[in-house]
Amino acid sequence: MNNTDNTFDAKAFLKTLTHRPGVYRMLDKNGGVLYVGKAKNLVKRVSTYFTRATNKRIAAMVAQIADIAITVTHTESEALLLEYNLIKTHQPRYNVLLRDDKSYPYLYLSADQFPRLTLHRGSRHQKGQYFGPYPSSNAVRQTLRLLQKLFPVRQCENSYYANRSRPCLQYQIERCTAPCVGFISTEQYAQDVKDTKLFLQGKASHVVERWIHKMETASDALEFEQAAKLRDQINALRSVQEKQYINGERGDLDIVAVATKAGMACLQIFFVRHGHNLGNKILYPRTGEGAESAELISAFIAQYYLAKAAPTEILVNVLPEDQTALEETLSLQAERKVRIKHKPRGERARWLTMATTNAAMALEARLASSTANQQRLDALRLALDMDESPNRMECFDISHTQGEETVASCVVFQQGEPYKSDYRRFNIKNITGGDDYAAMRQALQRRYQRLQNEGAKMPDLLLIDGGKGQLNAAQQILAALGIHDLPLLGVAKGPDRKPGMEMLILPGQERPLILPNDSPALHLIQHIRDESHRFAITGHRQRRGKARKQSPLEDIAGIGAKRRQKLLKHFGGLQGLARAGIEDIAKVDGISNTLAQHIYVAFHGE
Repeated sequence: MNNTDNTFDAKAFLKTLTHRPGVYRMLDKNGGVLYVGKAKNLVKRVSTYFTRATNKRIAAMVAQIADIAITVTHTESEALLLEYNLIKTHQPRYNVLLRDDKSYPYLYLSADQFPRLTLHRGSRHQKGQYFGPYPSSNAVRQTLRLLQKLFPVRQCENSYYANRSRPCLQYQIERCTAPCVGFISTEQYAQDVKDTKLFLQGKASHVVERWIHKMETASDALEFEQAAKLRDQINALRSVQEKQYINGERGDLDIVAVATKAGMACLQIFFVRHGHNLGNKILYPRTGEGAESAELISAFIAQYYLAKAAPTEILVNVLPEDQTALEETLSLQAERKVRIKHKPRGERARWLTMATTNAAMALEARLASSTANQQRLDALRLALDMDESPNRMECFDISHTQGEETVASCVVFQQGEPYKSDYRRFNIKNITGGDDYAAMRQALQRRYQRLQNEGAKMPDLLLIDGGKGQLNAAQQILAALGIHDLPLLGVAKGPDRKPGMEMLILPGQERPLILPNDSPALHLIQHIRDESHRFAITGHRQRRGKARKQSPLEDIAGIGAKRRQKLLKHFGGLQGLARAGIEDIAKVDGISNTLAQHIYVAFHGE
């Protein structure tokens, strides 16, 4: 709803709003989503943006509003779910975004006759049991190594397990009981599996009691070697319990603490499952330019737990304003009660304090790193005689092996740090192999033509990994695109290609700029250049590996699965086909002379 002068008429818009629950989307003049929010009462919530004093972040957003899109829902819980999906889809600038879309790992116990214990990520549709989530794959692997010593349940792949004719090394070092070759009965193995489940469910004391009884029985029967082995297992299990167990806890619990300072935020999440501390995770959410702690906690709970099962309790150091709606929605999704608690007592209060302290300390370290980044940016501004420090920088590099499978990389640094979500790779096509200048021109044209078409912001500084030739290629393509105000910097390797001897080439300057080894500006340039090189060479290796695995026949029009099978069968494989002439290939049933010619060219060239 816009006026003729393109300013948003909030007063007129608010008159049209309903008191029902729903979701609102703040839109800019290009239709881009600035912010997504939910409300129990739409008119009451949306009006607060225009009728009361707001912080700088909200004021900056409101100044850009050109329209507001409304979706009415039946309940606040329904609005919460819709808000979560819209934030995930649009990633609005002024919303709190976790920037952590990886699924968390679980321990998975399969439903096979001899179950397998392994790390699992992704959807949990396979039959079996899942334990977790764990904060990282390292935490899962640590637990797997531990469980292998205590309960020798197999961890090998099913394909490996099904093709064994004799025990593997894991059996020799007593980490597996070799069910693959029948060295353990189904009943004995089932007991190991049961013990594993009890341990992961926080009921290790039941296992210890049974082991003590077995140890005493073995001792009474004068089987001292077996008794000693059980004694060592009991001690190991008790030791693990002491390290992992949280006093007074028996169920599932997450502890979430937030710390904010200087426009930045840190979230610490501690995971407790079946009384065991599974470790913690640190997140640095994008705060929408200064969101408050309650909003951060609310956004985290909605974005994180609506994508996965929530524990029965979530302890928080700041209570979210929409606590009731969050609890109702999470309870409906989990089909059991989920509580968000703010002021626990006793041992839980100590754990919440610890999480809060961890969040504050991690944020201080992050801010210290940000200060160092700003110093490097300021040093770069002075070295290149720029008016302002470059907030956003992009760097391009080219990678290939003797002209094969050329890949260009574009890495992005924001405020002196890698901004990996904006990294891009370009598979270079239709150029002479090894022509780095042509590859650079193609990559730059594809990148900046797209930014122009989308109306996206250009970088404050463009770095090119290479000398004058690559820099000239960059200047040519930018000029052709009508981009004349983008600062350029070539980063050429110095004498003997030694780090610290880089030559910085600026357009229009005859002599390269050489910074001292201890220059913070040089360190930042090296970081960007090295990251660009790493990203390019990784992409090239992946592309080259894929190309070498692929049969040349797959790219030939007219060669389907049946003809490919006939050719390979006739010549005994690709090598035989590669040695064949056009006449020999044409003798294969279903292969015409023209098609034989195409096949020959695919292997030998024109």
